[in-house]
Parts: sequence; C-alpha cells; structure tokens
Amino acid sequence: MTMTPKLGRSGSAVAVLAFAAVLSGAACSTPANADLQPAQAAFAARATAQQATDVDVRTRDDGGFTVNGRLDGDHFAMAVPSNWNGEALVFAHGYSVPGSAIAVSKDPVEKDPSGGLMTVAYAQGFAVAHSDFDKAGVGVESAVENTLRLRAFLGRMGVTEAYVAGGSMGGNIVMAIIETHPTAFKGAMSGCGLVDNWSDEVGLLIDLRALYNFYTRDTEYALPGETDIRRSALSTTTPDAIGLLGDPYRLLQMKRIADPIAALFKAARDNPGGREDQIIAKIASITGVTPEPASLIVPIMTVSLGMDDMNATFGGFIYDNSAKVYASPLLSSEESQRLNHEIARITADPAAVAYADRWRRSTGRFSTPLVVLHNRVDSLVPYSQFEGLVRKTQAAGNADRLLAITVPEIKTPLPGTGLEGIAHCGFTPAQLGAAFDALQTWTTTGQRPTPVMPPPAPAP
Repeated sequence: MTMTPKLGRSGSAVAVLAFAAVLSGAACSTPANADLQPAQAAFAARATAQQATDVDVRTRDDGGFTVNGRLDGDHFAMAVPSNWNGEALVFAHGYSVPGSAIAVSKDPVEKDPSGGLMTVAYAQGFAVAHSDFDKAGVGVESAVENTLRLRAFLGRMGVTEAYVAGGSMGGNIVMAIIETHPTAFKGAMSGCGLVDNWSDEVGLLIDLRALYNFYTRDTEYALPGETDIRRSALSTTTPDAIGLLGDPYRLLQMKRIADPIAALFKAARDNPGGREDQIIAKIASITGVTPEPASLIVPIMTVSLGMDDMNATFGGFIYDNSAKVYASPLLSSEESQRLNHEIARITADPAAVAYADRWRRSTGRFSTPLVVLHNRVDSLVPYSQFEGLVRKTQAAGNADRLLAITVPEIKTPLPGTGLEGIAHCGFTPAQLGAAFDALQTWTTTGQRPTPVMPPPAPAP
C-alpha cells in the first residue's frame, strides 16, 4: 500500500516504514455534541436517524465540524466545512501492516491519510469522509463494502453528488467500485494505485524476496526469520502479554527487515562494483526495478511481514513461479543455471487467483470518469500497473473515460536507515489538487481536460 503507502494511511511516500504510526484523536476543541451550531446539531440528529450509531459531532476551529460514528459497526469519520457545497469526497486508504489498528483518523483534515487531497477538497467546500476496513493488510472486499455503505449513508444525509478517491491499495478499491457500481460516484481518482491486478504486484514482491534470499544466503545481509517464501519472515502480531505495545513491536519487526537491506546498499555505496553492488544490480536487472534502496526495502518488507495475511485473505497463493526462467544479461550461463535450479518456487492456487481477480483485476470497462495519477517510478506499486490499466481501457474502447497522468518520481528519506529512496505515492498536495480540479472540470463540462501539473517536491 501517501496518498501515502498505508496508502494510503501512512505518512509520506517511502513510508512503508511508517506503517506503524498511530492514527488517533482529533484536534477538536469542544466536547462531543456540545456547543454545536443549530445546523451541526441537526446534522448529528439526522445521522443518528439515518442508521449511524455512536455519533460524535465536534466543532473545528475553522467553523466546520467533524462527525464520527459507526455504520453496521464499522467506524467512519468525516469533516464538513463551514462553506459546505453539499458534495463529498470519499477516500479509500491503502495497505497497512497486518495487525495494525483499523480505525481511521477522527479528523481526516487534521490527520489527512490521502497525502493532502482531502485537505484540498475540504478547502474547496467538500465534505471529506472515510471508513475503516474490516482488517489490516489486504482488505479490498470489505473496503468496497464499507466505502459503499458510507456512500449510501451520505446519500441519506442529502449528499447527491460525491467523488471517490484512493491511493495504493485504495486505487484497487476505486477500480472495484466503479467497475461494479457505476452510479455510486460522479467521478473517481486513483493515486499510485494498484489499478491492474494483484497477481503481478504480489509476484514482483515474491520475486524480490526470493532473489534477495538467494543472493544473500549465508551472508551478513540475509533477512531474519522464516526463509520459506510461502510464509511471512516475521510475525507482526505481539504476544498477548505485550499487546499494548503493538505499534512499537511492528515498527521493530519492520526495522529488522529493513536493516540488512540497508546495510547491503551502504556497503555497495562504499565499494562500487564490489560484491554487494553486483547483488543489487543482478536483482534489479532480473526484476526490472530501479537499483536503489526503497525499491528493494519497501516491497521486500511488505511481503516479508505480510505473506501470511495475503495467503489467508486470498485463500492461498496467487503467484506461480514454478516454471519461470529468471534471466539477466548480467548473469553467465552457469550463474543463470544455478539461480534457476536453487531459487525458491511457489505454485498458485486457482481458487485464490480467482478471488484476487474478483477483488480486483480491473477490466478497463467503466463509465465513471477516472483520473489516474502515477509516478514514473514508484518503489512499491510499479508503473506497469498504470500501463496495464491504460492498455485495458484502450482494448475495451473506453479510453475516453480515463485521464492518465504521469508525474516524475521523487526521493525522500527512508526512516531509520540513513538512506533516501524513491517514494511510493510521491505526490505533492498541489499535484493531487490539480488532478482533483481536472476531475471536477471533466464532470462539470463533460470535456476531458489536459491539466498542467505542478512540479514535484524539491529534494529534502
């Protein structure tokens, strides 16, 4: 999964390392449902009448208000500006490390999970809203259900027009919604989204882990924990006795995966052309990723901590490398033969693949105007996901329903490593705002625009 990679719900783009950040609380100055303006009090009463429970309305310092509650037991939160235009933006967050808290931020403007998009929309007069999913990790099926439930609630509250957006895994959620519920939203937007399919994404992650294990076996750079690529390397679930320390524990496990990979890159930096540099070059050449720290650390960390959850959610393995031939011009024939003989193999489960395709392999057939934004290089969700959707929409004769925008990649610090790397969801709020403006123009005029995108963020 920035528009950030808890992208979704994380803080800035490389930050699968920040997946364990605690998202809680709202900066509201009044007690729940107290000292409300008449319109705010009426909103709270109506929300309760429209099947929301545990409704908590609080004023914001800017004159707007937040609404928190539950729909069929699932937490939702929204912020309504004082100049509300009667419309809404619903955001679907991205992947989070298994075991993470599922609650969304109580004030989605103050603690914006979208990398700035919700803040921009709020400033324009939109109510902004999001819902939790039933589980951390891979959660597209429940995310679609919960997001549509939130949309239906907003409709009962009088919102006739709404947009949907998502980042990273949230982009996959957006695709599932617009391809199966074409009238739910007037327009849609994905940033750094997994907009093609899960099998290719998970396959890349597994390949990177398998190759890394092969090339670092019996070295100081080997990953800790379980070496079987069919399982997670480390657990992200704390022992019962220290359950209250869940977030620090997950952060520790993430660091345990990141540290040896970071050490490999530091050694390569200090000895260009040496053993470590050659390992990185070969892994990158075989997989097609960029030979830089984040493009190994972020995906290997994701699969090393999330493989068990993926298997449980999909119902088995969705990637098959049993007959794959790994090749690179950097390998001699002897090296290639040894690699293909010794690399770990995995066989897909057809039922699991079918589930992953249902939730969600996009078809390219949708009627909702869709803006898709992607960095030319992304450390977790490759540009090939973006290209795959473009090809599908063209093949379906549906290219006029897609506005595909590419922006340059950016580099940001990799927390705790002393390195920097290419961001996952490396967008500025201005870029997200420009894409959202383009979507509004499109849905208002019926003409697909050609937006001028702001420049990327300056290097830190």
